[in-house]
Amino acid sequence: MIQYFESLYESLNSLDVSTTNSIFRLILSMALGMIIGAERKRKGQIAGVRTFALISMGACLAMLLSIYVPQEYLGLKNGDPGRIAAQVITGIGFIGGGAMIHLKGAVKGLTTAAGIWMTAIIGMAVGIGMYIPSIAATALILITLVALEQYEKHLRLDSESKVINLSVEGIISDIQPYRQILADNSVQISTFFIEYDYAGNSTQLNFVVLARSHSPLLPVLNKISSVHPTKRLSLSSQLAI
Repeated sequence: MIQYFESLYESLNSLDVSTTNSIFRLILSMALGMIIGAERKRKGQIAGVRTFALISMGACLAMLLSIYVPQEYLGLKNGDPGRIAAQVITGIGFIGGGAMIHLKGAVKGLTTAAGIWMTAIIGMAVGIGMYIPSIAATALILITLVALEQYEKHLRLDSESKVINLSVEGIISDIQPYRQILADNSVQISTFFIEYDYAGNSTQLNFVVLARSHSPLLPVLNKISSVHPTKRLSLSSQLAI
């Protein structure tokens, strides 16, 4: 029995690709991808458990092929084990780009795209037999995505840029009431733009503000709308003026 486990251990850590260590590496890469994908799906991202598991396994298999082809057909001295695996780094960028959502200048999903890229690298590391570094990298990713998120919130580093756009009746020359409402609700004005419509006797106000990502802004909008007779009020995540 001891000899069996010793033989299994040597096979799993062998530099040569075999059926045993290939299956083990694919399973391990799938498990690590699933762990990262579960965290992303918990945040409501479009890429979840299945996507990350497939990415990790695909990168692992590419790495196994990179080793196996020169090992079996060319000889380790005549082949380049990195040629197939090198294309994973480039190709995975297309999947990462698909995870990002572009909304009139606002980009969402950058963290998920970076996670996809990192998961592919982890799959490659598993494929080459770097089990401990792969598990450590997965743990560090979870720390980055979960623990550092709480750290950002604690230091109030999770602010997002928003645009409050409103059209009010009359020609407004004093925006101090709006400034006061935003300041009272911990919303910081980055800059603002004003457009006067003298023919229509109305004013267009655009406030580019910084607000906490989970701050309830609807009560703030209600207060803003009560300062002057408001004809239109909108909140967006991009500069739409």
